[in-house]
Amino acid sequence: MDKQSFLPAIEQICEEKGISKEKVLETIEVAIAAAYKKDFGHKGQNIRAKFDLGTGEVRIFQVKLVLDETMIKTEEEIEAEKNLTSEEIEAREEGAEEGDKKVRFNPEKHEMIEEAKKINPDIKAGEELWQELESKTDFGRIAAQTAKQVIIQRIREAERETIYDEYKTKEGEVVSGIVQRVERGLVFVDIGKSAGVLFPEEQIQGEFYRIGQRLRVLISQVQKDSRGPSIILSRANAKMISRLFELEVPEIASGAVEIKLIAREAGSRSKIAVVSTEEGVDPIGSCVGQKGTRVQAVISELGGEKIDIIEWSADPAKFIANALAPAKVLDVEINEKEKIARVKVPEEQLSLAIGKKGQNVRLAAKLTEWKIDVLGGKAPVAEEEKEIRDGAPVKEDKTETKKEEKSAEKKTEKKETAEEKTESGEVKKEKKEKKSKKKK
Repeated sequence: MDKQSFLPAIEQICEEKGISKEKVLETIEVAIAAAYKKDFGHKGQNIRAKFDLGTGEVRIFQVKLVLDETMIKTEEEIEAEKNLTSEEIEAREEGAEEGDKKVRFNPEKHEMIEEAKKINPDIKAGEELWQELESKTDFGRIAAQTAKQVIIQRIREAERETIYDEYKTKEGEVVSGIVQRVERGLVFVDIGKSAGVLFPEEQIQGEFYRIGQRLRVLISQVQKDSRGPSIILSRANAKMISRLFELEVPEIASGAVEIKLIAREAGSRSKIAVVSTEEGVDPIGSCVGQKGTRVQAVISELGGEKIDIIEWSADPAKFIANALAPAKVLDVEINEKEKIARVKVPEEQLSLAIGKKGQNVRLAAKLTEWKIDVLGGKAPVAEEEKEIRDGAPVKEDKTETKKEEKSAEKKTEKKETAEEKTESGEVKKEKKEKKSKKKK
């Protein structure tokens, strides 16, 4: 065999398909064995080929299983099996232990231990006996076509196996992809060596996808299929937020800040609980970034989904109070046995604490894993009111007293002007009366 043209061809296949050289060599050996059996072999033979890449030499072997008397079925057992169905025979073979399984002797597949020891004195029952056959190179057209089909099929299987192994290790990671096509709600995304599927339940509600659009997706699950690996993608999974923050926030990637819990309603709102594992590191500030650049990058990637970042706490009451942000909490009463928390908030912030259609309290309950009842309460009493209750002197409010003095002065001025007007009117009347008397 011409190894000068053969070696570059093998290397090209390895590079293009991402398959190891050993796998390609194994495929070639299987193809040569299939071609040899097609032209020169017999039915039932187990033919193996060994190909030396260095010299280009091919060696052909017939492989037989070495048996002793205890491993062969007797005539009575063969006759008894004729009355059994194939399902019953399979069930019997599965029930038997590995060492107790018996086979029907076939001279093309099996060799008795006595004859095998003549060829190889060290061989034992249950081992394979390799007998070299005469090598042939003048294969016919049908044999060559068989070898070609075997090579194509085995390389395709090896390529699928390589892709499966590669993406199986990437489960739970975020990758970048390009939308290939959209069919009946399914979005097919090209993620490199393979394409993944974005099912409707894994899509963000209200998001539209167009062909050629670049987007980030989470590899949710990788499954084996007859047509190749099936890669299920997601954009609605809670892990998507965690992975995006790992990419944007170096403190999370290094482990200085840890994302403890995530509660998400994809496309609408999410709450994440973070905690610092190192002193002097602000977990919320690290996630938000300077002028909100880090969190805004995540929000824009998720199509404007709102994200509340809260600080995780081992104290359930404090954690529940933090989880109801942006509402301010007055008091938290917790029931450890039933895992119920009664939370009091100011009356004016009751709707803020509950959220639109109960979203805020629902996400807080999901995040904390506590049932939360939100109640409206009065705000803390002012200091002046406390002092009046206790009988202490009340501090005068200078601004209010000044306003009262000014209003009183204005009232007196108005009264004086009114009195002056009435007096001037009476004087005029008297003058008129005097003039009228003189004329008379």
